[in-house]
Amino acid sequence: MGLTPRERVLATINHEVPDRVPIIMGVSNATGIKMKPYQQLKEILGIKSEDKYIYQWPELGTAEIDEETMLRLSVDVRGVLDLEDSETLNRNQNRPPHSPYISSWGTGQKEIEPGVWFSGVHPLEQATAIEEIEKHPWPDMSAPSRVAHVKAEAQKLADEDQFAIMGTPWLMFPFERAFGLQGMSTFLENMALRPDFAEALLKKNAELCKSMLTNFLTETGNNIDIIKIGDDLGSQNSLMISPEMYRQILKPIHADLIATIKKQTDAKIFFHTDGDVQPLIGDFIEIGIDILNPIQTSAGKMSDLVGLKKQFGKNMVFCGGIDTHRVLPFGSPTEVRQEVRRVINALGQDGGYMVSSVHTIMNDVPAENILAMVDAVEEFGYYPLEK
Repeated sequence: MGLTPRERVLATINHEVPDRVPIIMGVSNATGIKMKPYQQLKEILGIKSEDKYIYQWPELGTAEIDEETMLRLSVDVRGVLDLEDSETLNRNQNRPPHSPYISSWGTGQKEIEPGVWFSGVHPLEQATAIEEIEKHPWPDMSAPSRVAHVKAEAQKLADEDQFAIMGTPWLMFPFERAFGLQGMSTFLENMALRPDFAEALLKKNAELCKSMLTNFLTETGNNIDIIKIGDDLGSQNSLMISPEMYRQILKPIHADLIATIKKQTDAKIFFHTDGDVQPLIGDFIEIGIDILNPIQTSAGKMSDLVGLKKQFGKNMVFCGGIDTHRVLPFGSPTEVRQEVRRVINALGQDGGYMVSSVHTIMNDVPAENILAMVDAVEEFGYYPLEK
């Protein structure tokens, strides 16, 4: 008899060999499916369910996947998410049509074409002095409405004891919060020219993230197996900042955030970071990251899956790796199956790998390719794997 989905994931994240490689999809924005392919998927499968968005955030565009679809996709993980505070939710739900979405941080998205939203409101874009950070109207992370539902949802999943449970509080990413507040190019310039200001902004962001995580983890108790944090640090061919700058400024902030989490939970740390971050994987292991996502195989040295597994596989679980740059959107179902087989055989030897797409499945991915991806796991993902 095979393992339950939860047993399968627990074996994997503890570097044991499960019955098959687990699938993680639809439990966070980093592992999600946009609404258009989700609707197409339901149409193909004949599933009738209400269209909902994760975090009750339509502008984000990522679907909240119904349970019938999750079961068809053989997903082994279920997510517990937070919400924006009720005031922010109500304000955005009742704002004028097509006007910017403004978060509790003061950052926002603008509609760049009908139904498509992109980051474009940066309230600290002109700021260069620490005093301006102090004057910004920061969000109240203690608002009860952010986590009022979390305890009951986590307890229900724990009582059912079928699926691994991943806590996914929204964007606990200090570096990305700085991009939202200032714009990417502006903040990167400040890191180079005004490091004291940049570090102060990162520390303020981290302080708020820690507050939110503390409240979230108080509600989940011991009922989650994985907790998701992260920061996008890589580009297509390199890091956004040098390894030296990461180690000097951002690594201590990440280390402190992780230490705070580990004081409250034994859940494994799932760290999401796009791009070519191969030079930092040793640093990630050092500060206590357990699971690395999304393994962007189209980006630089991250394409060397065999090398990643050989160098880091004893200390790091890999999650992702199924290409959203070319294969999922433009490949045939046969090509998708072949890619899944290749990635599983490279990263899944001796356990330590969970199948997922490289970041969110976007609108250009045919529903048939989503099905091809998960069905390939059922075909090629059982142990012992090919060698």
